[in-house]
Amino acid sequence: MREFYRVMLGRKSIFAEECRNGGFIFANFDIDQDLTDSLPENWRDFNKEFIPIYLKQNPEKSKVAAGLSCGFLWTISKKIKKGDIVLSPDGEGSYFVGEVTGDYEYIPNSDKPHRRTIKWESEKIDRSDMSESLRNSTGSIGTVCQISKHKEELEKLIKGEVLHPVITTTDETIEDPTVFALEKHLEDFLVANWGQTPLGKKYDIYQDEENFGQQFPTDTGPIDILAISKDEKEVLVVELKKGRASDSVVGQIQRYMGYVTEFVAEDHQRVKGVIIALDEDQRIKFALKVAPNIDFYRYQVKFDLIKE
Repeated sequence: MREFYRVMLGRKSIFAEECRNGGFIFANFDIDQDLTDSLPENWRDFNKEFIPIYLKQNPEKSKVAAGLSCGFLWTISKKIKKGDIVLSPDGEGSYFVGEVTGDYEYIPNSDKPHRRTIKWESEKIDRSDMSESLRNSTGSIGTVCQISKHKEELEKLIKGEVLHPVITTTDETIEDPTVFALEKHLEDFLVANWGQTPLGKKYDIYQDEENFGQQFPTDTGPIDILAISKDEKEVLVVELKKGRASDSVVGQIQRYMGYVTEFVAEDHQRVKGVIIALDEDQRIKFALKVAPNIDFYRYQVKFDLIKE
């Protein structure tokens, strides 16, 4: 089954037109060597080799930035498969759409050395035709992000079909009720409204000029949100669960926290966890009693459906 990705083509899409005319997408990240024989199936093996190279070229960057940058490079070079669909903003409010048609190739002596060939469609998708949740996903910071959860809507948009469900809210603190009413978009909602949450008062979702701490990769799957305290003394792992959370999520987030402690956090940084779910059962309450570095939050929202 083909996957869908949003791929940025340079900061503020400055290379979008060049890439469309040339029929490719690209990555750089200051790693200027042929990766043809250095693209393992496991992204962690790739990061283990290339994070030191990235940090040598960018000594001012953090381990988080290095991990995200190398992860993006591996995703574009390896994870994205032939037949997958990419959307790339054109810098003017629309998205180029294309199908990946070639494997990784290296272009030496270029500022766009790591490439994949693309068959671009003649028509673009206008951002205003997207649902709010899809706009949030495609507008996230970072070089590449997977947007396959919007597959049904994307396939309709590519065919020229536009569907606008109308969902409104009576709660003024909810910026995007459509995202939240459809539970599968909980993550996008939380990211979009992070500053209004209790967590946003102490922590910022990790980001630098090119990277963003949403869907941060680990051995056992991506961390939903990786955040840094405003004083940079704590790294926060956020795990989102749709509906009721059970005690199994405690072990899951502890694995993520262990990975962050070992491979991401600086020596002076503590690692904490937060589980966010609609409700909790008695088992998770008992499990959290002996996990003082993990907090639990319930989400709650009010919304109305208005027929026009």
